[in-house]
Amino acid sequence: MAKLAQMPRAPLLVLLLMLGLRDTVRASFPSLAFRVYPFDESRVAGLISTSIRGALDRPLNYARSYLATTLPACVRRVVYLDSDVVVTDDIAALAATPLPGEAAVAAPEYCGANFTAYFTPGFWASRALSEAAFAGRRACYFNTGVMVLDLPRWRRAGYTAQIEEWMELQRRVRIYELGSLPPFLLVFAGRIAAVDHRWNQHGLGGDNYRGLCRGLHAGAVSLLHWSGKGKPWDRLDAGKPCPLDAVWAKYDLLRPAAAIETS
Repeated sequence: MAKLAQMPRAPLLVLLLMLGLRDTVRASFPSLAFRVYPFDESRVAGLISTSIRGALDRPLNYARSYLATTLPACVRRVVYLDSDVVVTDDIAALAATPLPGEAAVAAPEYCGANFTAYFTPGFWASRALSEAAFAGRRACYFNTGVMVLDLPRWRRAGYTAQIEEWMELQRRVRIYELGSLPPFLLVFAGRIAAVDHRWNQHGLGGDNYRGLCRGLHAGAVSLLHWSGKGKPWDRLDAGKPCPLDAVWAKYDLLRPAAAIETS
């Protein structure tokens, strides 16, 4: 404990959070072999610009951009999942997604979404920026909360550095408003391998501020994603859950009483 007391406050907090996470996972899945890799938040702290939602400005929200250097070189393929998801299918099927050619990212793609909404009018007004950014690409929106990543290809292409270049530009000239998503779109939109939409039933968070609940999209479901302004744990704690939050409560490792009540 003396050594812990001598550590700087921020690294100490990270260590305690890691220990808490490890204990929670081990208690819930005693037969699971796993390892926790800490993310060095100082790598991104100077690159983050303010967004329209404060929760999106936290350094850990950008950890997905650094998996190629956070994880050891022997790790070749990663399934990245946000912390607000529940998987209802065999995750091995998602992990086996083909990535043809030199594609380093696979994700469900949504070409019907309004792609222009993810960047500022100033970005689109600058042909030097917008046309150069997406030249030769059929750029479509994809949600970065569910992705399959080929790390050797990522490293060879230097994608982390490319993402950081857009973040540095954002700090000088505001080109987007929404956290870590737009830099991914700038680098990868139109260059990803497609994944069936069943693997990201997103938007289920709705909007707590306006009391809006979202239902499931049409089609099969392999993964439920509470993306959006509202989170199920906040609604459950407040006693104002949306209908689908009952699914979350059954698997919430930090609310064992709720899990028992809804099982």
